[in-house]
This record gives sequence, C-alpha cells and structure tokens, in this order.
Amino acid sequence: MELTNRLVLVTGGAGFIGSHLVEALLNAGARVRVLDNFINGRMENLPPLFYRYPLQVIAGDVRDGPALTEACKGVAVVFHLACLGVRHSIHSPKENHEVNALGTLRTLAAARASGVARFVYVSSSEVYGTALRVPMDESHTTFPRTVYGASKLAGEAYARAYYHTYDFPIVIVRPFNAYGPRCHHEGDSGEVIPKFVLRALAGRPPIIFGDGSQRRDFTFVKDTARGILLAANSEAALGETVNLASGCEVSIGALAELVLRLTGRTDLRPQYAPPRPGDVQRLFADVEYAADLLRFRPSTPFEIGLQNLIAWYQSLGRRPEELLEEEQVSNWIPQEFER
Repeated sequence: MELTNRLVLVTGGAGFIGSHLVEALLNAGARVRVLDNFINGRMENLPPLFYRYPLQVIAGDVRDGPALTEACKGVAVVFHLACLGVRHSIHSPKENHEVNALGTLRTLAAARASGVARFVYVSSSEVYGTALRVPMDESHTTFPRTVYGASKLAGEAYARAYYHTYDFPIVIVRPFNAYGPRCHHEGDSGEVIPKFVLRALAGRPPIIFGDGSQRRDFTFVKDTARGILLAANSEAALGETVNLASGCEVSIGALAELVLRLTGRTDLRPQYAPPRPGDVQRLFADVEYAADLLRFRPSTPFEIGLQNLIAWYQSLGRRPEELLEEEQVSNWIPQEFER
C-alpha cells in the first residue's frame, strides 16, 4: 500500500519501537499522527522530527473511546503498538490486560468505524512462550507464560476475528526482542540489553537472573521498524502473521560477556540472581516467511547494533550512574515494595 502523503496513525508512537517506526514512516513520505499516553513513551523521542516532517501528536490512551475516535479520523493505516510490558504484567496483570487486550479491541473498533484501509497489529514473540522446536516459525504453538504474552495473543485473536468476521484488512507482526537507541532501561520497562550496557558503562557488574543459559533472538530496532513498514505495504500479507527477527540467537551469559568486552570492562564479572517469574527460556525465530512475503531481511549484525547503542548512551550527555538511578533491578515487583 502506497503511503506517500497518506495519513497514518501510530499508537504508542512516542515509545521505543514506535518512535523508530514514526521516523521510518516520515522518511517514506507519510503524514503521521501519534497517539500516546506517555506512560512509557517520551516526547523527547519525537521533537527533532517536528522540524522536518508533518507530525501530529495526541496525548491519549487506547482505553479512551473518544480519544481513539478522534485519532482515527481520516487515517488510511493504523499501526497499533500501544501496550504495557512483560514485567508490568507480573505486578499489575489487570491493567496490563486492559491496555493490551481490551485496548486492542477498542482500537480495532475505532479503526473499522473510521474506514481505515489497513490495520497493522504489532504483537510480540512472547506469545510463543518457550521454544518447543527451533527455529520457531509462525505455526509454532502459542503458550505464553505471562499475562503480557497472553494479552498480546488476545490482541492477535481480536485482529483475526475482525479480518474473518468483517473482512477488515489486518496484518499481524511478531517482533523478537528489539534493542537499540531509545530502548528502556528504567522501571518496569527496563530490558536486559540497555541494563547490561548502562551497568557496564558505570563500572557495575551486569545482573543475570537465572543461570544465563536463556537464549534470545535480538533484532536491531531500525530493522524491526522497517519490517513493520514492509508489512503495511504488502498486499500479500493481509490476514497473515509474520515473525520479525534476526534469525540468530545468543545466550544471556554470552550477551553479558560481549557487552563487557565492547565497553572495555572485562575486569567485571556478571552477578547471578534467582530466575525472574514467567521468564521464557528460549526464543529463536524462523525468518523465512518474512523474507518470502515481505522481502524482509535484517541488515544490522548484532555486535554492530550493540556498538550503536553504546555510542547512543555515551552521546546523551548524562552520566551512566545518573541514568541507573532510574533502574529498578527486580522490575516485576511494584517499585514501592522493592527492597
């Protein structure tokens, strides 16, 4: 679908992946509207774009019907990314469900009522749970281990129901573990790579939950954003579900060692802590369907992507120790109860 001069909506567009998608869309010539409640998203992810491109930002929540109706007016394509994360779902499962599952249903309803021509639902590899076979293609069993994974899977089910019941044009993508500039190290949004990088830059050991044998398929965020954009452009993708991943895997233990080497802190050794609740042991994607259907292949080698992230943190003008004040180590526990 040609997006040049078309108005598109990105829910969660001020967030990590969302802001990179916004940038890719603007560079592709689209007019972009962002709907974000700024719980996880940040306005500073977007301002440089205001001076170069047509970008509208609405402060609103996907649980708010009138805000969604207003956001969907005149929109050709909806990219639905707004959600609350994995660790949040452990301490606040009801709210996580309301945003991720019911919020998706509300967004689908508003988009359909507005006559949207394409709806791209950005799901998550967490819907799979731990790999039963690898690499994991799109037919792999979905057995999520957290309310987050379950709520994202519910959103998928709602999107498919709209496709089959109303002939509503949807595409579902499942990103695997994105990382890169603007990623989250803070609070219950904090993820392993930014936390490892910041701790190493501050001269502190990375903390590994469990024995470090967990394996992930990490994908540089600009590749993830490009894959989402390709999904919107593909007529063949309508009604389909597609993995967006690197097709490579690395253990958390090996990740810690690599981060320490790239930051020049090989004098540090990881610290080990008890496993996190609901943690997935292995995610390793089969990426052939994305290559065939979308002509999508990731282009950023893992080590290069990590170097890019390290350089980004170093460019912020804030000391790593200062940034780590925003870290919550056991970030599945409500912050007021963490000791």
